[in-house]
Amino acid sequence: MDSSEPELGRGVLHPARAAELISVERLAPAPELARFVEFYWLVRWDLIGHPPYEQKVLAHPNVHLVFEAPRALVYGVDRSLFVRRLENTGHVLGVKFRPGAFRPFAGHPVSDLADRAVPAAEYFGAEADRINARILDEPSAELVDDFLRPRLPAPDPVAEEVAAMVDRITGSPDLCRVDELARESGVTVRSLQRLFAAYVGATPKWVLRRARLHEAAERAATEGKLDLAALAVELGYADQAHLTRDFTAAVGISPARYASST
Repeated sequence: MDSSEPELGRGVLHPARAAELISVERLAPAPELARFVEFYWLVRWDLIGHPPYEQKVLAHPNVHLVFEAPRALVYGVDRSLFVRRLENTGHVLGVKFRPGAFRPFAGHPVSDLADRAVPAAEYFGAEADRINARILDEPSAELVDDFLRPRLPAPDPVAEEVAAMVDRITGSPDLCRVDELARESGVTVRSLQRLFAAYVGATPKWVLRRARLHEAAERAATEGKLDLAALAVELGYADQAHLTRDFTAAVGISPARYASST
């Protein structure tokens, strides 16, 4: 099973500080799971000698199955700011489902999971709790493969179409409007909204905005001097003030303050 040591990833705020305390390993799922699962992630932390630390994350439009103490949970899309308090030492292993791919597992609109974490047993049966401790004792992609493989639903072509739409948003900073995506996809705006509610758990407008905020946060963390006016134009905002309002509402501080604190 291939693995690598990636950067913490887009959306992790204050990444330089986080990298001092947190390590992330990305694991590939078995080939037959790849149409449903983007990757597995294993996060470890060691805060011995440090005070508790709150890691903040601008979440992506993905559902996660997380093996953690005391029980496995399914996390829907967090449309606000995800905050995880870390202390002492520990680790968790998560499954990042492809956008839209959890809908066949759920059997109901994924919007029902938005901003919530529910026991994994609701979707995967009591075995989710029984295997949770084993996976934490021996975190490996193979154990998660073996758990998910017999529980795979039938492929859903609509889920794959929706995943392609989300990929178009996240990979295209020039795409700034929902009606543009609807036109490219050959559907009405209303149909697009219904698809995203059923399969993603967030509106297409939210996914567009979150992709732009990921770019803004990454630039703020890596560029020595941030040209907010130019960045606002590049990301399709009406002006710098609009970008600043969006960023501040999501992160809690302005992009200028965030850049100076990273």
